[in-house]
Amino acid sequence: MAILASPMKGFYNMSKKKILTVIGARPQIIKAAALSRAIRSHYASTIEEVLVHTGQHYDENMSAVFFEELGIPLPDYNLAVGSGTHGHMTAAMLSGIEDILYKEQPAAVVIYGDTNSTIAAALAAAKIHIPVVHIEAGLRSFNKAMPEEINRISADHMSTLLFVPTKAGINNLTNEGFQLEQHLPASIDAPNVYHCGDIMYDNSLYYAKLSNEKSTIIEQLGLQPNAFILCTVHRDSNTDNPKALQGILEALQQLIVQTNLEVILPIHPRTKNKIESLLSADFQQKMAGQKKLRMIAPAGFLDMIALEQNAKMIITDSGGVQKEAYFFAKPCVILREQTEWIEVVAAGAAILTGPNKEKIISAATHLLGQKITTDPAIFGDGNAAAFICEKIISDL
Repeated sequence: MAILASPMKGFYNMSKKKILTVIGARPQIIKAAALSRAIRSHYASTIEEVLVHTGQHYDENMSAVFFEELGIPLPDYNLAVGSGTHGHMTAAMLSGIEDILYKEQPAAVVIYGDTNSTIAAALAAAKIHIPVVHIEAGLRSFNKAMPEEINRISADHMSTLLFVPTKAGINNLTNEGFQLEQHLPASIDAPNVYHCGDIMYDNSLYYAKLSNEKSTIIEQLGLQPNAFILCTVHRDSNTDNPKALQGILEALQQLIVQTNLEVILPIHPRTKNKIESLLSADFQQKMAGQKKLRMIAPAGFLDMIALEQNAKMIITDSGGVQKEAYFFAKPCVILREQTEWIEVVAAGAAILTGPNKEKIISAATHLLGQKITTDPAIFGDGNAAAFICEKIISDL
């Protein structure tokens, strides 16, 4: 596999701790922005970050644009893996990341969340005894039919530093046998576990202001605040099952009739392909006739923040969008049977429905009648990235 490296990397300062950050999917690019921003602003003299993009999301609109608009440095390496089966993608990433690790010799590898990029980087590093730093550790859906659940559990058990966004995550790790006592230095056999808050809360605070200044999507689409429903659908369990996919889309159409609200659906390319290949021509024609169901191109992160802030309700199967809905006090229908963000459901701000049409309509109708209040303390104080940098410096 070709490794696309930046032409000039600069002389490595041995007084710094070099970390290798591995990202591959759109949400990870966004999460990495917070840590990269903290390093550049406050830890440039003590931490050097080498950024590896696996190319798991390879579409220009789903990846490269985010580096530019979020102010993230371009990757030092891009493996350009692209799409494929889980085995094919993970194997290609594993091989490419291992080559980079031998070359760079970092003090640690930083991973995010639960994607194939996450598990590949964790395995590559752990096998050659490089400490793994897992951000968003401890999250569990308790559904091992989800590839993400396998990835996150495995990554946690290969990590040396585990940064946990919520108290529920701490409880999950405790139940799995992790000890909460701190060790210096930490190791894979004696990892340090920290409840640090959610790095995406850092980002939401930072980017909400930037979105208000720069995004024009509300005006471009001719939308009125609190007069539309925002929906995102991308998970395999919803897009690859014709009954599930049609059930979600039928629910959206019925909600338009019941509420007279528009539905804005930024459509993932893969979801668009599944609609066209799995659903009948008659159903697609019916959808096309519903003018208030507006499918738009994938939105950049600042535009998504603007859409979330101005929506009346959010319907999604995305873990990140669930949280952002809560950050912005928007009711949320979660198109999944389980969620790793149980705090949002417990607070009454979201309802789990899966792809069931009747449950989606019932949940949406109920939530539209509720006033959503939020407790930001659930997700930390907005300084998770700085906390993580401090612990990388002190614990490794």
